[in-house]
Amino acid sequence: MVQRYGNRHLHETILRSTTKPFSGGNYEQVFNPNAWGFHEFLAKTYGSMTRLHGPCGTNTLYTFDPKAMQTVLVKDQNVFEEEDGFIEGNLLIFGEGLFSTLGHRHHKQRKILNPAFSAAHMREMIPVFFEVAHKLESALKNRLQAGPSTQEVEILSWMGRTALELIGQAGLGYSFDPLTDEESAHPYSQISKELFPTLIRLQFWQFNILPYVSWIGTAGFRRRIIKMLPWKDLHHMQDMIDYMYGVAEEIYKIKLHAFEAGDEAVALQIGRGNDLISVLMKENMKASEEDRLGDVEVIAQVPDIHLINLLHYLCLIVVNPQQMNTLIFAAMDTTSSAMARILHLLSQHPEAQEKLRQEIIEAKHLKDGHDFSYEDLSTLPYFDAVCRETLRLYTPVTTVTRSARRDTIIPLLKPIIGLDGTEIHEVAALNGTRVIVSIYNSNRNPDLWGEDANEWKPERWLSPLPKALVEAHIPGVYSHLMTFLGGGRSCIGFKFSQLEMKVVISILVENFRFLPSSKDSEILWQMNTITAPIIGEANHPQLPMNISLVN
Repeated sequence: MVQRYGNRHLHETILRSTTKPFSGGNYEQVFNPNAWGFHEFLAKTYGSMTRLHGPCGTNTLYTFDPKAMQTVLVKDQNVFEEEDGFIEGNLLIFGEGLFSTLGHRHHKQRKILNPAFSAAHMREMIPVFFEVAHKLESALKNRLQAGPSTQEVEILSWMGRTALELIGQAGLGYSFDPLTDEESAHPYSQISKELFPTLIRLQFWQFNILPYVSWIGTAGFRRRIIKMLPWKDLHHMQDMIDYMYGVAEEIYKIKLHAFEAGDEAVALQIGRGNDLISVLMKENMKASEEDRLGDVEVIAQVPDIHLINLLHYLCLIVVNPQQMNTLIFAAMDTTSSAMARILHLLSQHPEAQEKLRQEIIEAKHLKDGHDFSYEDLSTLPYFDAVCRETLRLYTPVTTVTRSARRDTIIPLLKPIIGLDGTEIHEVAALNGTRVIVSIYNSNRNPDLWGEDANEWKPERWLSPLPKALVEAHIPGVYSHLMTFLGGGRSCIGFKFSQLEMKVVISILVENFRFLPSSKDSEILWQMNTITAPIIGEANHPQLPMNISLVN
């Protein structure tokens, strides 16, 4: 065993690595809004496994090798856990939900949440999804009918508002937004779009400083210190956290009051008791003492933000608002980004947009114009291809990071060549080594996807996929892609997200034509925690697009 680890340590020293640019290592090159080029450089220059320089000389591996990802995310997921900074940051932002728990507690939370994301429950949600999508359709039609036939619309805002209302009604049994016009937008949707761009500007401090200071003093003491610091981004983050906590607490109290009043009151709520958080509350009540979630854990699933642990006084309550904030963000920000990206691509590829529109219209004609069922949405091949190809090439989340909790070995599917010219088949990850898994480069790996891997081609999904890809056994839960990850921390709501996208996009493409705006050449998609488009130098996420009625 000593000899085995000794050999692997040698492999680590001869592993090709990037040049160390400064004391912060390569992290500012990897984690910044404009890091696309650096990630492409890493893949092209060093292959599917390389060594980076972390802050203050810490060991970091960067990989998109299928076998390495299988080891890190699935086989040895108990060895490669989320980083302390990730857990501490999410604990402050989202409370004790899925984003901020590890090991047995994380597994217990997923077990309780699983029934809410079953296929059977998704079928029950379809009418709610279409009801919200038709509200969006009416709002855009009213705007076009009251003005010029072609208008510039900030589509990212509308996608964010729609996704928020979808998770509000289907997830929480709560309505955030009537979706009538720009003035009716709920502040939560705008705050959610600003949260991750702000967070990425604080990312260095989150991962490298926060784990060492988050325990100092009381929550009130830490809040006073934050107020004293001349730090605009940190103050803005705190204000967003406070606002979102208040919203989640309000929703939670409404749900709790209905449950205390009995089944009749629950049935009268939006969602009629079939929303995800109601299902979660019911499942938690039925669970054994061993499996039941504590109050703080359940509230944490509602994307709430609890910087100062204000929820402790709710310790006698069955469910807790923090699970709400987890649900809101998991179902809203990534999905709205993906929907906006699909519409942006369709505006740039009018032939693909028209082909998709015809498929939707013909399928609706067979149903006499009625809305699609759950099964109908899975029988539209080109629509499915457009969604898969967009999620492949433009994954909303580009990387995940894990930290080795003990010395271990990471095997490789494709050997790499070390500095001395030898083939390396496995790499040592010593205790404390950070491993950055590149979802972005895995989904674009030309060894698996072919020479056109960097091109948007929905048609690739209408033919058998490359043999090399199938045999690589990518460990993702969705269609040979890492977009929704794999293993015990994969996206629990990926079916919910797909359903949202297909319902909304089907309604929009059937009724509206999308064209690039005059600002299209200035649009930059930033590599934030969740990708987001901006115009030029602006920090505010936005995606203007021209739309007109099909008829």
